Amino acid sequence: MEPDALLTGRGRPRRLPLRREPDGLSLDLSGLGGAWVTVTLTDDPGAARNARLLMSFLAGESGRPGAPLAEEALGGGVFAWTGRLPEDVSALRVTGLVPGRPLSLQRIALRQRSRPSLLARGLLRDPALTLRAAFWRALGKRVRGRAFLDRALRHRRETGYGAWIRRSATLTPADRARIRAEVAGWEAAPLISVLMPVHDPAPRVLRVAIRSLQAQLYPHWELCLCDDASRKPAVVRLIDRLAARDPRIRVVRRPENGHIARATNDALALAQGAFCAFMDHDDALPEQALYEVARALRDDPGLVLVYSDEDKIEGRGRRFEPHFKADFDRELLYGQNYINHLTVVRTDAVRALGGLRPGFEGSQDHDLLLRLTDQLDPARIRHIPMVLYHWRAAGGSGTFSDRALARTEAARLRAVAEVVERQGARAEQGPHGFVRVVRPLPEPVPRVSVIIPTRDRAELLRVTLAGLFGATDYPDIEVIVVDNDSREPETRALFETYRDDARLHVVPAPGPFNFSDLSNRGAAAASGAVLLFLNNDVEVIEPGWLSELVSQAVRPEIGAVGAKLLYPDGTVQHGGVVLGIGGVAGHSHLGLPDEDPGYFARMVLVQEVSAVTGACLAMRAEVFRAVGGFDAEALKVAFNDIDLCLRISAAGYRILWTPFAKLVHHESKSRGPEDTSEKRARFQAETAVMQERWGPELRADPYYNINLSRISAHYRL
Repeated sequence: MEPDALLTGRGRPRRLPLRREPDGLSLDLSGLGGAWVTVTLTDDPGAARNARLLMSFLAGESGRPGAPLAEEALGGGVFAWTGRLPEDVSALRVTGLVPGRPLSLQRIALRQRSRPSLLARGLLRDPALTLRAAFWRALGKRVRGRAFLDRALRHRRETGYGAWIRRSATLTPADRARIRAEVAGWEAAPLISVLMPVHDPAPRVLRVAIRSLQAQLYPHWELCLCDDASRKPAVVRLIDRLAARDPRIRVVRRPENGHIARATNDALALAQGAFCAFMDHDDALPEQALYEVARALRDDPGLVLVYSDEDKIEGRGRRFEPHFKADFDRELLYGQNYINHLTVVRTDAVRALGGLRPGFEGSQDHDLLLRLTDQLDPARIRHIPMVLYHWRAAGGSGTFSDRALARTEAARLRAVAEVVERQGARAEQGPHGFVRVVRPLPEPVPRVSVIIPTRDRAELLRVTLAGLFGATDYPDIEVIVVDNDSREPETRALFETYRDDARLHVVPAPGPFNFSDLSNRGAAAASGAVLLFLNNDVEVIEPGWLSELVSQAVRPEIGAVGAKLLYPDGTVQHGGVVLGIGGVAGHSHLGLPDEDPGYFARMVLVQEVSAVTGACLAMRAEVFRAVGGFDAEALKVAFNDIDLCLRISAAGYRILWTPFAKLVHHESKSRGPEDTSEKRARFQAETAVMQERWGPELRADPYYNINLSRISAHYRL
């Protein structure tokens, strides 16, 4: 059933034409250009939530969606945005961000706003900005006044994780009724066995943990509890009392303390369910946790591993430090157990691995996940982008993994080493106690052809060449400078300096600037098995950067590798690319200090990404040729690197970003900003190409998280 779509506010209410698209809905806004409106989307209370919606305007001749709107969740499945419609707006596009879940909107409402009502709303949200808007408006500076008013209207009165929970992650009575009715209609609902090793927790936190399980909206579970020789009589009595009252609680007792691996395995021996969930004795589950897991298992019966987002909870119940995770990322899992909680695994798969391994205490879950996923098809792994686990951070919990940090890190290193040694790699201690996997270079090392498009700016190129030839420890490099109409004497003098150096080749490429064409020409002239596309304003700051890139790029399953690029002031310029930011893509952790580990250590760990920047991009020549190189027709300047990476991924390869190859990027100093009408028109056209070609991929980057902001890639709500 199509949602209602109504325009109100000025004149009589009228319905707006609504069209269903393959990926969402399109609401006709013809004739409303320049109007100030509030757009309100209301979810159907009888349907499963999409968790996040994406709104964008279609405007201009291209008719393509613009940048995503910063909508605000109001709670109960209601989302709103207030602002000024573009002058040339044609439609509002609404799409869902949860793969496989259709839109379930009940109502779309547009309310035209008067100037007094906008000012009143602005004063409530940000009085200072609103007064500045009124000041400039009074002086006749309408455009400036609109900008300040728009900023005031977008200011959120409540920010932070607590506000997000209330508005985006709190069930209503209608939600609970829908879930119960849905589950009641399921045939052969999967039984989930919750494995809980228990050893002397505070009785109150154990009681809360078990009560959170009993409060689940999904009733088809059993608790397999192993009391690992608890010494507190109150704990023993509590377990006996709860088990006597609830037949779903099954208990086994160990005569002596065996620690978490043995206790979990004893709980596993009790399991009758096809899937088992791992739960610590002091943590808690939100009421919809097992329902969301069961729903995923029913949607895809072939799943082996399901995991969710998580947060921490303190003694008084305050939730904090949410971890909004990526979809399955094998490289990130080597560095840290980012999967962690809530983890649900097919029971026979856990038993086939022998369960948890004693001797890996503190990292026993990480060890299990590494062994489980080592040869597992990623299609059989599902990430649920919802916070379905609360990890207790208060004192008195007695968690096993907090007892000995050094032992935990040693066990983690040993677990990773066992897996990667079979690949010919080694594991070593990395930053912040995490793990770095060091890949070997082939013998002999492959030649690297460094391709540098340039036009003059000899002072920049001189630094780049000096770094390649004098400050890089890689033994076999050729540099191909693709010269796009350089005319300055300084550039000719620089080329003359390297006239007798057989490692440098200058390829003339006259004509209008076309980064894709210049790069393709350089690749055609290259003799190396590995290609490195490098901007002429990149500065080498450490000798081993190229060895790191090549060691990753030569792996058969890897299609392209990017580096950590810094601005000259030492802040991050490129930490990988996140799709969908600003409409197409944006750089991760932009502006973060280099020494900052980033969101859950993302800036110090090798990881998979959807794309990396062409300013420093390494790949095997055979991969470049197989996918057809850069698109020199439709993407001459912008987004050609993103498009190339997406085509590489579509061909079945993975894209990596590594912090262990670090350089300085004096971004766009040779080309300049997009500050002319011609450049802006070209940029808009290339944006339209990307949205037409890669629309679904741009909406939900698998290595980001749909709960995080799409305005910037700073991993914020």
